[in-house]
Amino acid sequence: MSSKPPKSPLLLARCAQTAIAVAAILDVFRAVELRDDFLHPTQQTLHTSGMVSMVFPYAMMLAIVLFLVWLARARHNARALTPQASLPSRGWTIGVWFVPLVNLFAPRQVLLDIGRASSVSWQETRDKTVVNLWWAAWLGHALALLTAGRIDPASIPLLALAESCMIAAAVLVGILIDRVTTLQGGALAAPAPLSPVVQA
Repeated sequence: MSSKPPKSPLLLARCAQTAIAVAAILDVFRAVELRDDFLHPTQQTLHTSGMVSMVFPYAMMLAIVLFLVWLARARHNARALTPQASLPSRGWTIGVWFVPLVNLFAPRQVLLDIGRASSVSWQETRDKTVVNLWWAAWLGHALALLTAGRIDPASIPLLALAESCMIAAAVLVGILIDRVTTLQGGALAAPAPLSPVVQA
């Protein structure tokens, strides 16, 4: 059974970017409303925080699914563009996000590998820096939330740190999605080299 021919996942990339941005904004709003309800509980704050908390998981799930589908497609394209590249299997590209401890470092490497295999135009210093900043922001968000949960769920500094990291991670992953998609689009649109003529 032949695999799907590679094509630039532009529409998928835009959908993933939009979903990630919406989820990040909802996360900030949810955090503020939960803190308000924690400090000054009223019927209104309970209702508002409950509504946001109910909507947020669906938005986050949609963002995760779209991002992982985009990532799988980007990995497929990278394999087609650079067959000799060291890339994870399709299953492991997704699986690394769900394995404890492995998901603290492997997803960053997966995105780096896909980026490098996507085009010779990948700029190692600049693009790797963006990947590193994105991953640091994502881990910083998780760490700040964990710390706030253990110390003080209403801490303004920890809340500000967590949500700043969330917004930064969303912006940076949006940039990375655009970068990899653009590189792959350019590489896939480039004319294939002519096969050498075999003399009879």
